[in-house]
Amino acid sequence: MTADKLKLILAVLIVAGGIGGFYYFGDKPDLIRVAVMLAAVVLAVIFVAQTEFGRNAWEFTKGSRLEIRKVIWPTRKETMQVTLIVFVMVILVAVYMWVIDWGLHKIVRVVTG
Repeated sequence: MTADKLKLILAVLIVAGGIGGFYYFGDKPDLIRVAVMLAAVVLAVIFVAQTEFGRNAWEFTKGSRLEIRKVIWPTRKETMQVTLIVFVMVILVAVYMWVIDWGLHKIVRVVTG
C-alpha cells in the first residue's frame, strides 16, 4: 500500500514538473512545450497504471466500453424528431414565461401607479 502511495505522489510530482517545464520553456516553440507536457503526462500514467488504483481504473474503463457496446443508439430520424420537439418546447416555454412576465409587469405598474 505504501508503494502505491509513493507511485501516486511521484506521478503528481511528474505532472507538476511537466507543468513547470511548460512554463520554463516559455520562449521555446509551442511544439517543444507541449512535448514536455505530454511526456510528463505519459510518464505519470505509466506510474499510476502500476498501482492498485490504476488497475481498478483500467478495469472500470474496460467494463464501461463493454456496456457502451450494448447501448441501442437512436436512428438519425429519431434524433431529428426529438431535437425538433425539444426546440418547439423551448420556444413554447419561452413565450409562456414572457407572457407571464409581461402580465406581472403590467399588474405591478397598475398597483404601484
